[in-house]
Amino acid sequence: MNSQTVLITGASSGIGLSFSEMFAQQGYSLVLTARNDARLMEIAEQLQTKYNVHVKTIAQDLSLSQAPALLAAELDAQNITIDILINNAGFAAYGPFTDTKWEEERDMITVNITALTELTKRLLPGMVSRNKGKILNVASTAAFQPGPLMAIYYATKAYVLSFSEALSYELRNTNITVTALAPGATSTNFESRANLGESRLFKSGAMSADEVARAGFNALMQGKRLVIPGAKNKLLASVVRFLPRKTVLKIVHYVQDKA
Repeated sequence: MNSQTVLITGASSGIGLSFSEMFAQQGYSLVLTARNDARLMEIAEQLQTKYNVHVKTIAQDLSLSQAPALLAAELDAQNITIDILINNAGFAAYGPFTDTKWEEERDMITVNITALTELTKRLLPGMVSRNKGKILNVASTAAFQPGPLMAIYYATKAYVLSFSEALSYELRNTNITVTALAPGATSTNFESRANLGESRLFKSGAMSADEVARAGFNALMQGKRLVIPGAKNKLLASVVRFLPRKTVLKIVHYVQDKA
């Protein structure tokens, strides 16, 4: 049994669920959060039975502004120390900016940026006082260029990457590491929610959630600042640095569009 505790947001499906399984396999105690309380309880029971680990569930909707504070207060009330923070929760909205719904985009900004930042703000001081801890923020290959048809989502992931790398550097002389995980297209319920399943991007092939989580887990344990899973994704993230921005915009629009 591992003596450390990991908090995973967006733990009820996709990459977050894969992370939950991987940490449970290694004997970590888990705190899982997502909106669906019943689903979290189901996952907790499965992991506890399979791996004999302690799993705490705290249902919170991170699109609500008070959620990170309520989550942190619950941790304090139960005297739970978080050694590893996995900021995985996030979602996307698809379509031209003039056609998408502001309410959905506002919630996306809140989940992808605000909640991630506030949870880090609330939990990092404890790690600093102990001079020990790890944080993984799920960014995306979307972080490396603008994204026509998903303009706000790409911008939120650019924030996550920039924030993570800057924070990692600030903490370089401590025993705390910050890792940005930047996957490309990944088979989860993400593409269904974002109506992306018919885009050229997803039709060209996607990694599994387990593959992405494994790459993130390994990078986190090694204290890496950035990991891009998959050779194709690494190549694409590198190539866009050398292309004219106008060309990059055309390419991204093409792959995001429905085939």
